[in-house]
Amino acid sequence: MAADSAGSIGHSAPLGALRPIANQCTAGNCPTVYVETDSDLSGTATAVVQGYVVSPERAGIELPEGEVLVEVPISLLAEAVRNLPAQQGPPGRSTEEV
Repeated sequence: MAADSAGSIGHSAPLGALRPIANQCTAGNCPTVYVETDSDLSGTATAVVQGYVVSPERAGIELPEGEVLVEVPISLLAEAVRNLPAQQGPPGRSTEEV
């Protein structure tokens, strides 16, 4: 996803306020998954991931301009899925099933 002229990644609208739904520490300076508290601002429910940057060269892939790779523990992603609000869970499944 490329950054637009407003600086948003992949969207023309700004992100709403972010709420952490999973993290690896209590200080907030570690891998964390956030969701928007008001997805109406961007028009779609999205997640923002804070993690350790991985270079495309290290990963052996090419990335489009404006995208980055971040590394987070799999357990963090599993926790994030369990903590998703019901309306933002995986399609066709409730978050209780994950």
